[in-house]
Amino acid sequence: MKAIQRVAVVTGANRGIGLEVSRQLAMTGLKVILTSRNPDQGLRAVDQLRHVQYDVDFFKLDVTQPADIQALRQFLEREIGRLDVLVNNAGVFLDPRDPRKAGFLTGKIDTLEATLEVNLKGPYRLMQALIPLMVKHHYGRIVNVSSGMGALSEMSSGYPAYRISKTALNALTKLAAEEFRDQNILINAASPGWVKTDMGGANATRTVEEGADTITWLATLPDDGPTGGLFHDRTRISW
Repeated sequence: MKAIQRVAVVTGANRGIGLEVSRQLAMTGLKVILTSRNPDQGLRAVDQLRHVQYDVDFFKLDVTQPADIQALRQFLEREIGRLDVLVNNAGVFLDPRDPRKAGFLTGKIDTLEATLEVNLKGPYRLMQALIPLMVKHHYGRIVNVSSGMGALSEMSSGYPAYRISKTALNALTKLAAEEFRDQNILINAASPGWVKTDMGGANATRTVEEGADTITWLATLPDDGPTGGLFHDRTRISW
């Protein structure tokens, strides 16, 4: 009997960690749906991966647009018939980069709301729309790309919108993991660390390969793998 080819969706995947996760997942044999809100950038990323014979397709997706998310679900149902892996990688860092301007009292509610729209509501909407496809086949792996900056156990000051959004994403991860624990849908969060990307900047200490590794590992866990945890370098860390 022919083996089932697993299908993965990676959001915000036209560059950086998302692109590298797409590459690593495709390298393991998964069919990857690489999504980006910018079609030109997304198609260029797909061309890079197809050039080395990886099975990758593009789908335009803005995670803040419910219509885009429903279109993605319809595409998966109509054209592929399944979804096995969801990597919620799309994210924004909208706080001022200058620490002197990124304190609690100077934080703007508009910045918080715009950040939550992408970093929290986007993953929530996607999980609500796509988990039913996983339930149908009694298999799913979801990885929410979080950050140590959102861990309550080591919460520091500054950058309130980003920190709050990632703390909330951690709560979403734990909540969903408990609800679907008995359906072979493993849901975890990953902290890539300070990675050399457009968001992380040139002074970051980790490569995109290092940042993507734990995400890929969580996305391909065996059935007896962990669920409801926050991981860094394949090690569970405190919320």
